[in-house]
Amino acid sequence: MNNGENLKAVAYGEVLWDVFANEKKIGGAPLNVALRMKTLGCEVAMISCVGKDEDGKAIIDQVKSLGLETNAIMQTENFATGLVNVTLNERGSASYEISYPSAWDKIVLNDSAKNLAANADVLIYGSLVCRDEVSRQSLEELLQTNAYKVFDVNLRKPHYSYEILEQLMHSANFIKFNDEELLEIAAAMQSPFVSLEDNMHFIAKKNKVTAMCVTKGKHGALLMWEGQLYENGGYPVEVADTVGAGDSFLAALITSLLTGKAPQTAIDFACAVGALVAEAPGANPEISNSKIENLMLKVKV
Repeated sequence: MNNGENLKAVAYGEVLWDVFANEKKIGGAPLNVALRMKTLGCEVAMISCVGKDEDGKAIIDQVKSLGLETNAIMQTENFATGLVNVTLNERGSASYEISYPSAWDKIVLNDSAKNLAANADVLIYGSLVCRDEVSRQSLEELLQTNAYKVFDVNLRKPHYSYEILEQLMHSANFIKFNDEELLEIAAAMQSPFVSLEDNMHFIAKKNKVTAMCVTKGKHGALLMWEGQLYENGGYPVEVADTVGAGDSFLAALITSLLTGKAPQTAIDFACAVGALVAEAPGANPEISNSKIENLMLKVKV
């Protein structure tokens, strides 16, 4: 359905192992977005850092095998590859225990990273990577490039400050929140509003941005695109876990919008992709176009 051919994307931030009760899987929000954009036909590179350890080697090997450019995934002897302990509740919602410091907290840009960012059409970055000054300064350098900048808000207590979040929003062309994140940040910015729609407009005006989306879990998502609002009410699925669902949603949405799809088509497609990721275990399950189309058709009927 989507064809991201010729769209060059760079994702910056954490690459790590999500450690579940019985297994571990590669993850990190920027990597999850990058991997999904790759399956949608984009040319994608990852800028990050891993340790010079077995976990780091395994991440690079796996990411390379999945078709991502890895020359800008640095390796350090001083810090271990990132690990996150993931706990799922009875509804499949995840909570995270994130080790610090990890290699991805200490990203120092090499020439390959700088060149990739300079030639990218789109740069995806999140808030978690800014918990450490080293990686935050590298991001500030990347944000000077001409790429379309997509900010994936990812609030993980205690790893954020409102001051840095506001700076990251000001640098963005597009911002992605979940509903709780939008309301928390808007309240911190002294918003007088209660509804998601009013707070989207409030944030947009404050940050001079005309594009953002807000996910609402099983209830779908809202999209603001060029000042207009679009909505999808969600697709009913049996949730295995929510890990990575929002990341794949964002990947599908951005790929669709930046390759010229109509905004309503883009958000419908993205919600279907996110729902199917939630239906399967882990952050990066394989999803066929036919499964996406069938889910969208089933709801329309």
